[in-house]
Amino acid sequence: MTWLIISGLIVGALLGFVMQRTRFCLAGGFRDMYIQKSNKMFYALLIAISVQSLGLLVLTSTGFVEVPESTYPIIGTVIGSFIFGLGIIMAGGCATGTWYRAGEGLIGSWMALIAYAFTSAVTKFGLLLPLMNGLNKPTNVNTSMSETTGIPTWVLVLILIVVTLFFVVRTLRKSKPKFAVPKLKQKFTGVRHYLFEKKYHPFVAAIAVGLIALIAWPVSESTGRMYGLGITTPSANIVQFFVTGDLKLLDWGVFLVLGIFFGSYIAAKGAKEFKWRLPDKKTIRNSIIGGVLMGFGASVAGGCSIGNGLVETATMSWKGWIALASMILGAWTMSYFVFIRPMKKTQSQSSNTTVSSQTT
Repeated sequence: MTWLIISGLIVGALLGFVMQRTRFCLAGGFRDMYIQKSNKMFYALLIAISVQSLGLLVLTSTGFVEVPESTYPIIGTVIGSFIFGLGIIMAGGCATGTWYRAGEGLIGSWMALIAYAFTSAVTKFGLLLPLMNGLNKPTNVNTSMSETTGIPTWVLVLILIVVTLFFVVRTLRKSKPKFAVPKLKQKFTGVRHYLFEKKYHPFVAAIAVGLIALIAWPVSESTGRMYGLGITTPSANIVQFFVTGDLKLLDWGVFLVLGIFFGSYIAAKGAKEFKWRLPDKKTIRNSIIGGVLMGFGASVAGGCSIGNGLVETATMSWKGWIALASMILGAWTMSYFVFIRPMKKTQSQSSNTTVSSQTT
C-alpha cells in the first residue's frame, strides 16, 4: 500500500510538474491546428507517443511489461471521443490540463475538474451507465493493429518514428527565427532557473512526457494495475470513493492524478505563477459544461486525450488512433463555434458599420 501511494504520487507529480512548466496542453494544440494552422503541439504529441511506443516495444519484448489484450467499441470510441473534443475547448483544457491548471489556482479549472470527475462517475457507475453500455454494445472488435493487419508491431512503431521525425525536422527548419527575440531578464540562477524559469521547446517537453508515460507502465504494473497513464477512471474513482468509502477504489491511478495536482502546484509556486483566479460568469458556465462533456465523452470512449491519445496510440491500438482523430475533430468543431464564428460575426458587424457610415 505504501509503494502504491508513493509511486503513484511521484509519477503524477513528475507529469504535473513537467506539464505546468512547459505548458504542454493538447486542448490548445488541437485548437491551434484549426485556428492558427499550427501543428507544432500535435507533432509534440507524436514525439511523446513515439518515445513511449519505442520503450514499450523494448519492455514488452523482454517480458518486463505486459500490455493487456483488449477489444474496443467503434461507435462508442468515435462518439465519446468527439464529445470529449467538444468539451476540452469549452473547459479550456483536456483532462490532464484541467488537473494541472487547478494546481495553478484557476477556479475555472476547479469547476471543470469537479464537473468532469462527477460526470465520469455518473457515467461509469450511475445514472448514465445504461446509456454508455448502449453506445458501446453494438460493435466490440479487436483493438490490436498488428493482429488485424498482420504487420508486426515493430514495423508499425518504425513507421510512426519515421513519420514523426519527418515532421519534426521540417518544423525545426522552418521555425528558425530571422531576427533576435528579446528575452525577459533572468530572475533565478542555477538549478532553480532550469526548474522554474527556463522556457522549453514543446518538442523537449514531449520527450519528457513520453518518458514519464513509459515509466508509468512498469511502476503501475508493480502494484497490480496493468496499464500506464490514465486520468478518467481514477477521477471517477475519487468521486465514487467519497460516496461509498470503498478503499479498493484507491488504486495507483488515483494517486497518479492527485500527484499531477501537487506537482503542478509545486511548479507554479516555484515559478511564482500560483494565484487564485476567479473567472467571469461565462467562463465558469463554459468550464462546467466542458467538464460534463469531457466526463461523459471520455467514459464512453474508454479514455481521454491521455488514456487514448497518448497511451493507447503508443500500444499501436486502433482504439487510440481512432479516438485521437475523433477528439481532434470534436475540438475543431467547438473551436469554430467558440472562436471562429464570433470573430466572423464581429468582422461582419464592423464591415456593415463602416459601409453605413460611408453612405450617410
